[in-house]
Amino acid sequence: MKIILASVHVSGHSSGKQVRSRSKSAPTDALVEEYGARIARFADWEVLRFATEAALLEWAARQQGRSPLHLTLLDSRGKQETSEQFAARLGALRDRGTQQIVLAIGPADGWSDAGRAKASQMLSLGPMTLPHELARAVVAEQIYRALTILAGHPYHSGHE
Repeated sequence: MKIILASVHVSGHSSGKQVRSRSKSAPTDALVEEYGARIARFADWEVLRFATEAALLEWAARQQGRSPLHLTLLDSRGKQETSEQFAARLGALRDRGTQQIVLAIGPADGWSDAGRAKASQMLSLGPMTLPHELARAVVAEQIYRALTILAGHPYHSGHE
């Protein structure tokens, strides 16, 4: 199973192609990298940035494997889950043989109807609006937390 944290960042790249540069927020990049190193102990992991929603969706459509890509869009209209529920969902996807799980943070003005229609699931981090960079750090930490819950690691102990 490979977990991909994807995000749409409007930038100077008007081509819509994948953006590989670091963000403007070094502290949150450092958090994402730290949790990414921890996640990598449990699963394959990658962080991708895209200049547009269309570029992300086109990339997702091109991914091939034994199982369809599972695309979770982070959106305020999505389902809210506890860390345990999120872990159970990741575990179920893993156990079904899902090869790629993408958690995607969308454009500043939200996902389009077409984007939401392509999603396997919509997930909300809560009713508050978070800056993209902070949302990336929160999602990376929750992925790590979920993987530690599934592994029985003590990281999550006492947080019920």
